Amino acid sequence: MPHSKSMNPSSSPLSDATPTQVLGACPHDCPDTCSMLTTVAGGIAIKVQGNPAHPHTDGALCTKVSRYTERTYHPERLLHPLKRVGPKGAGQFERVSWDDALQDIATRLKTISSRGPQAAQAILPYSYAGTMGLIQGDGMSARFFHKLGASLLDRTICAAAGGEGLTQTLGGKVGMRVEFFAEAQLILIWGSNSIASNLHFWRYAQVAKRNGAKLICIDPRLSETADKCHEHIALLPGTDGALALALMHELITHDWLDHDYLTHYTLGWDLLRERALQWSPERAAGVCGINPEQIRALARDYGACAASRAPAAIRINYGMQRVHGGGNAVRLIASLPALIGAWRHRAGGVLLSSSSMFPVKKAALQRPDLLAGKTPRTLNMSTIGDELLRPASTAFGPAIEALIVYNSNPVAVAPESAKVVQGFAREDLFTVVLEHFQTDTADYADYILPATTQLEHWDVHSSYGHTDALLNRPAIAPLGEAKPNTQIFRELAARMGFTEPCFADDDVALCRMAYGDAVDFDELLHHGFATLKTPEAPFAQGKFPTPSGKCEFFSARLAAQGLDGLPDHVPNYEAFASSPLYPLAMISPPARNFLNSTFVNVRSLQDSEREPLLEMHATDAAARGIQSGDVVRVFNARGEYRCKAEISRRARPGVVNGLGVWWRKLGLSGTNVNQLTSQNLTDLGGGPTFYDCLVQVMADQAS
Repeated sequence: MPHSKSMNPSSSPLSDATPTQVLGACPHDCPDTCSMLTTVAGGIAIKVQGNPAHPHTDGALCTKVSRYTERTYHPERLLHPLKRVGPKGAGQFERVSWDDALQDIATRLKTISSRGPQAAQAILPYSYAGTMGLIQGDGMSARFFHKLGASLLDRTICAAAGGEGLTQTLGGKVGMRVEFFAEAQLILIWGSNSIASNLHFWRYAQVAKRNGAKLICIDPRLSETADKCHEHIALLPGTDGALALALMHELITHDWLDHDYLTHYTLGWDLLRERALQWSPERAAGVCGINPEQIRALARDYGACAASRAPAAIRINYGMQRVHGGGNAVRLIASLPALIGAWRHRAGGVLLSSSSMFPVKKAALQRPDLLAGKTPRTLNMSTIGDELLRPASTAFGPAIEALIVYNSNPVAVAPESAKVVQGFAREDLFTVVLEHFQTDTADYADYILPATTQLEHWDVHSSYGHTDALLNRPAIAPLGEAKPNTQIFRELAARMGFTEPCFADDDVALCRMAYGDAVDFDELLHHGFATLKTPEAPFAQGKFPTPSGKCEFFSARLAAQGLDGLPDHVPNYEAFASSPLYPLAMISPPARNFLNSTFVNVRSLQDSEREPLLEMHATDAAARGIQSGDVVRVFNARGEYRCKAEISRRARPGVVNGLGVWWRKLGLSGTNVNQLTSQNLTDLGGGPTFYDCLVQVMADQAS
């Protein structure tokens, strides 16, 4: 049990030499949302470990987060406010006081917003999941921008297509409980390298495997997870919907169906049945680039669960929805459990995200009422390159004049980064970045404001991989002059003249507010986590949170928008082999030791990854005279990226894997894989299409 003195929410971390443990939560963009214990002695965090009392964490952290003290005490940690003194992008700054920085920032924002009723829309917040915390993520910051009347940000860059596909089919980001995967007899791991990005789910999958379950991985890349499964289906990027339709074809033609479940708990089955019957295994195999027998075998395995009433479970992750048809593909995969009645079992169904199961008091935290009738435009974060370069117009409104970036590194992570860089380099764009390190984005800031890490502030968390709420306590005092995001926005609000009492709410009050009475805050204080009360088999008798209460194969909501109400395979914008100039498909999965662009500068993790790499199949490399270790040019019409090639069994023919997301400044030519990705958006949700990308690869003669 953590030291009793740490149970008082108003207490500060112990400063004597007696080691004590402080309860916390991992803040990063991962479905596991681990409960952490930080050991502190003499005011210094000396160890971060998983909380053994939390069942989902079970005492284990991933390699990345177990190095959190290395990140917190990194010699390049930003500890003081900085003001730009050199050209944009040159990374030249001088130290200034908080007073001077905040006063100048407030003056600039006041000047912009005072020009007229819509003028504040020239100010844009840009944030995402640098922390998943409800407080340091978008608590006080949302209040600030609502009061200001700034443009709203559509936060799409990770999960928008899949989230919308799931919502249109199941009614929300809901699914089976992750712990019950341990009881499944068949597990399809679809578009997920669980060992690297969902480690604690993998623990449950391993229990099932030891008990005789069959594990099948569906992924273009032979990932570390695929290595450990019984089978791997290496389909082409963006063809998951075609595979799902062919599975339905086989389930129908062999009558591996739960007719009672389909009759009582689904909507639109006759229409979906007719569409699926158009997708024979041969047709889908031609699209997916696999053998038709692989599809038949997969359908036999899945259908056998219907016949034997054995639980079959599907774990989807977000990689497979980052293509043109990503939303429809998730709709099709999420429909599969209803065909065989898998939802009847607590160990059956599908899980992509559990986030809609959390009763977060979003309006209380973010206070949209502060808009006071204003209706600002909403800009999509995935097209930030285009948005920053767009001039003022009647349709668009004012050009973006000020950008406040927090919890994100868009210059590295946003698609088509040449345009992103061009936008950030505008001399007339006033940019403020809240950060821990001088990232690619921070190099373009006018002011960098030092933010606290998870070890230094309060926060409360939900999860998209399990159903426990978690609390994070500050384990140590903020280093240097770093401040929590919440405090930075409080102080900016004061300098802007915002007098509403909500801007005085402290972080503990915000933490209490996040769930209201729906979660016992005393339980969070005492244990660090609280388990939501959710049904074991939530959809055994339907009761989906859709308008009809059924699994909606046909969505009247989409049809009302003029879209196809029925899910279908939607081909990639850049379909495989459609261009003789760019004959290779490129996906850019995260390197195992990085999480998006976080942890890239942690020396021990960087040493493990060595350098930016492009995995190539031996056939594709030989055709281009490329050997492992060669510097290659990866290019298309959007740009060029230079890195080392690695001839690897993990790449399938016709597909190269550009492991990311390295900071641009650490690349051979100051770029990364997002120099090549496009700003095209997904079919549903307006998400990015990172894995819908054709390239050519050539040996770099200059090297």
